[in-house]
Formats: sequence, C-alpha cells, structure tokens
Amino acid sequence: MLNGLWLGFFAVAAISALTRWLAGGDAAVFAAIVDSLFGMARLSVEVMILLFGTLTMWLGFLRIAEKAGLVDLLARLLSPLFARLMPEVPRGHPALGFITLNFTANALGLDNAATPIGLKAMRSLQELNTDPKVATNAQILFLVLNASSLTLLPVSIFMYRMQQGAPNPTLVFLPILLATFASTLAGFLAVAFAQRLKLRDPVVLAWLCGSALLLGAIIAVLAGLSAAVLAALSSLLGNLVLFALILLFLLCGALRRVPVYESFVEGAREGFDVAKNLLPYLVAMLCAVGVLRASGALDYALNAVRLLVEAGGWDSRFVDALPTAMVKPFSGSAARAMLIETMKTHGVDSFPALVAATVQGSTETTFYVLAVYFGAVGIQRARHAVACALIADLAGVVASIGACYWFFG
Repeated sequence: MLNGLWLGFFAVAAISALTRWLAGGDAAVFAAIVDSLFGMARLSVEVMILLFGTLTMWLGFLRIAEKAGLVDLLARLLSPLFARLMPEVPRGHPALGFITLNFTANALGLDNAATPIGLKAMRSLQELNTDPKVATNAQILFLVLNASSLTLLPVSIFMYRMQQGAPNPTLVFLPILLATFASTLAGFLAVAFAQRLKLRDPVVLAWLCGSALLLGAIIAVLAGLSAAVLAALSSLLGNLVLFALILLFLLCGALRRVPVYESFVEGAREGFDVAKNLLPYLVAMLCAVGVLRASGALDYALNAVRLLVEAGGWDSRFVDALPTAMVKPFSGSAARAMLIETMKTHGVDSFPALVAATVQGSTETTFYVLAVYFGAVGIQRARHAVACALIADLAGVVASIGACYWFFG
C-alpha cells in the first residue's frame, strides 16, 4: 500500500507538471519541484531535531511510569474493552496502558506528550507482531484513531484566530467538537468494518454510549463559558495536566522505590534510538508530499471541485476553505499557512475562514502520522490503514462544512 501510494504521489505530480508546462508554458514548475524536494529533505531534519528532545524526555518519564506499575494499572482497567477491539492483544498488556495515555493526551491537545506516548504504544504492539513489516489489526486501529484528531480543547485554532484579530476566537469551538467527533467515529467504524469487529457486544456498546454521554456533558458545560474563560481554561488545563502527569510518574516511582533517575536515563536512551530511525521514513513521505504540492496538482483538484459545485447550483462559499482541507493530510504547516491565508484574504470571521478553522481543528496530518508511527517500527505494508484514515479525514471535512452551515450559514 505504501509503495503504491508513494509512487502515485510522484506520478500525479509528473502529470500535473507536464500539463502546466505543455499546456500553460510554465517551465518554472520543474524548478519548483526540485526546490521542494530539497526543502522537504531539510524540513525532515528540522522535524527530527524537535523530535529528538521530545521523545528522549517523554520516554524517560514513561519508563518511570512503567516501572511504577501505572501502565499496567491502566491496561487492566481497559482490558475488557480492548479484548473486544484488539483481540490479538493479551489482557493487561502494557500497550493498552500506553494507548490510553496517548488518547488522553490527544484529547487534551497535548501534542508534545501524545506523539512520544503513541510511539511507545506502537513499539509495544510491534512486540506482538508475527510479521514485523506488515501492520497488525491492533496497530491499524490505534493509528486510525490517532489520525482522526479527537481533540476536546483545540487551543491552537483559538490562538490563530486571536492573532488575526477575531473578536471571539472560540467561535468555532462547538463546530470543531462536532466535526472531530464525526471524524473519529467514521475512522473507528471504517476499521470495525474492515476488521469485522463485533460492535454489538455489551461491553463495547457501554463504552461507546458512555463516551458519547461524557462528550455531550463536556460540550454542554464548555459551551456555557465565555470566550475569555474558555481560552484561559484551555491553556490552564493543558499545562496543568501535562505537569501533573510528570509529578504523578515521579511520585508513584518514588513510592514504589523505583530508581527514578536511572529509569529516566534508560527510557531516554530508548527515545534517542527511536528518533534516529524515523528520519528515512520522514524524508521519503515529506519529499513525496512536497513534489505533489509544487506540481500544482492540488490547485487542479480545487478548481475541479469549484466547477462541479457551481455546475450543480450549490452554494460554493466553502470551496475557498478547501485548500486547508486538501493539504492537511499531507502537511500540518502547509494547512496552517492555508488557514492563515484564508483568514487574511476573506476575513477572520468570513464563512470560508470559519470552515477552514473548523477543518484545521478536526482533521489530522494523516501521512505524517503514518510515516512517524509505522516508520518507528519498520512497518512497510499498511494494509487498510491509509484508506480508513482518509475516510476519517473526509468525514471531518464534510462534518466541518455541515456544522459551519448549521452554525454560521
């Protein structure tokens, strides 16, 4: 799957570049593609430098949590659910604890913590993999849920809107929550269908219904807060949870007589090894994405969508937000740039800008996540992971558009 996908990026880019050259006389497109190749290779190294420090630090703290028994405790608590969703993972396996920590960090928008914890979970799942180059069902489910962007506090979106002068930066809060719930549900159902998971099981239904009720209660409480209070709460909660986790790991380690310093160094050494093995996968995926963008293929796709929408006689205001949606699976920085450009061009509270902000908050950089998580354990055959993750992305985009028409249309 990854071989065909990677080759397909270059093939589509080549067709697009040749079209721009032969039909439009734009010979500079080839220079742009070559520049993008080298630029993405440089970006890969810059990303790795950031990951080195983050992974080293967090895997150090996670080793303390592991030796203190916290990961095993989480794994035992969630064993009844994951025994149904990931039947090949033994009950109480440490991977289940790391998965729980990762989902918690993602939900609170703690990206710096979520990625290292997620990589630890993926490596733990890889220990159960009988074919190390092929993704297991459990690894695919875990990756797709990561790529579905379930975030309860999208602080970064509020910050971008605030920087562009939005009088109410949290205006898109509820649409983002609805859209991100739709993307996560779609990704989960796609994996469940592909893996024939038994969703009618009473334990699974209880967890799903309970999670939906809890999410609804959180939305109801947060929706009643003012913009200023919500923004302050988001920032405080994120930082408080992050620091509280570190203190919890250290205190539990000390109570269990774990040599915390030695354990931290041991885990940090593992983080260094994980990070250095990621670079080839990042270079491969980011270079392919860069070539696709520089060739103009995304522009052609956007123009085709606009023509179809207008031909159908539908409202086409949302089309101006689609550049963010189209590049988000490939590059978070490109999507962020598209979002800011849309806000500057159309106005921070214009309909296209509101849709773009909602899309940015409810979708994920799917191919980056794929490269990092599968690259960390050397997986080359992703099976149905890419298709299910893209279904989640598509659901997030469609739900974003629908939610914005509902709230602002």
